Amino acid sequence: MSFGIMTQNNDLEKIDVLTLLPQRPPFVMIDQLTHFDEVVTSTRFEVREDNLFMEADGQLNSCALVENIAQTCAARMGYINSYIIKDKVKLGFIGAIKRLEILRPARKGEVLSTSIEVMQEVGAVTMVNATVKVGEETLVTAEMKIALSDIEAVN
Repeated sequence: MSFGIMTQNNDLEKIDVLTLLPQRPPFVMIDQLTHFDEVVTSTRFEVREDNLFMEADGQLNSCALVENIAQTCAARMGYINSYIIKDKVKLGFIGAIKRLEILRPARKGEVLSTSIEVMQEVGAVTMVNATVKVGEETLVTAEMKIALSDIEAVN
């Protein structure tokens, strides 16, 4: 998919991430879209004590890290729909997860930087390589396949 545009990262910081996602609190696992171009999309997320997936030991359940990656994909598609093709945000579904490696769980107070790189896009299916980091430390790597539906998100 070619968009023929680039965005300024400081413009992205002004976007309310809830306008890009079909998910709603308390199930939102990203705070901000930080980068978008035709290949790479990045988000940030602060791990808070009241997170739905917080374990008693102050660590985020690994399911939340997978959801964080999926919501970074959703933010990418939400941005494309809302700001590029001027359409409604659509529901997407995880089609497959491969090569998931969780090197360590995220901890309360950490800020996650998640990046996805589009490897292939065929119709409504996108395959990405994903990395979740805290600073320079990689916490998670994975490949994820996301299928976008025609169903509009209810906002």
